[in-house]
Amino acid sequence: MRKWIAAAGLVGAMVPGLAGAANIFEKVGTFGGQFLKIPVGARAEGMGGAFVGVSDDASSLFWNAAGIARIDPDKSVFNFNQATWPADLKFSQAGYVFHVKRIPGAIGLNVRSLYMDPMTETTAFQPDGTGNTFDAGFMSFGLTYARSFTDKFSAGFTGNFIHSGLAEFSQQTYSFDIGTLYDVGTLGMKIGMSISNIGSQEQFIERSARIPSMFRVGTSATIFQLANQKLLGSFEFSHPPDNAERMNVGFEYAFQKFVFLRGGYNINYDAEALAGGVGFHIPVSVAGQADVDYAYTDMQDLGGVHRISIQFAF
Repeated sequence: MRKWIAAAGLVGAMVPGLAGAANIFEKVGTFGGQFLKIPVGARAEGMGGAFVGVSDDASSLFWNAAGIARIDPDKSVFNFNQATWPADLKFSQAGYVFHVKRIPGAIGLNVRSLYMDPMTETTAFQPDGTGNTFDAGFMSFGLTYARSFTDKFSAGFTGNFIHSGLAEFSQQTYSFDIGTLYDVGTLGMKIGMSISNIGSQEQFIERSARIPSMFRVGTSATIFQLANQKLLGSFEFSHPPDNAERMNVGFEYAFQKFVFLRGGYNINYDAEALAGGVGFHIPVSVAGQADVDYAYTDMQDLGGVHRISIQFAF
């Protein structure tokens, strides 16, 4: 009971911050690297983005680096995520988690990219096009290390290299992520915390801007579990530097460890609202397995975002 009271107190302490969120809007549009805030993974987004306290698969490379320490040390995991983003943009991410003998913990590699199809170059004197094309995009590469220090507590650290490009212009910068994950020990409850995109300013052409550091804290717990069914619930609070505080709630229902139904809601977001998804866990060999997930997020006036994820453990 004391553990539940402590967890409830932690969640309760987060909520009052929403009351003072109004003045944060003066910072909207003052930060660069916005693609770094795009969520990763159909499973996580199917749960409404409430995943920092779940973080038990390869998408943890984005949500909470400490989560990869919970992956079976006898397995390597690869996942690929693809999302359609508003304005005909595309977002892709790939992650790989592996273990090295004699090195405790897990190591992860990930790459993210937001990109567009080439566009026709036009000028004031050639409004129909010059015959040339240009493109624009953003990309980041990350290296993660995480380990469990006890049977209940794990922590992780990520270093990122970030590249932005527009036609012949480009710039690079660096950032760091840290995360922790703690098993409470009651009803499978976990508490997760992460700080992402800790870095310096980025310089693009003649303008500089800070990248958006993101603080997340959340929890997950098993609501009920039977022989062949399980319902997982999750809650998350996040604080972006250029917008109001946000909350995410979600659930995942598993049947026979084969079919997964998910749902969630993004609270106090500018566009994201209701989310849902489905997933399948498929054995592909005696030692291997695959997970195929789909998620849809309602972006209200911007339309909907479709996400597909494939993960292999071998």
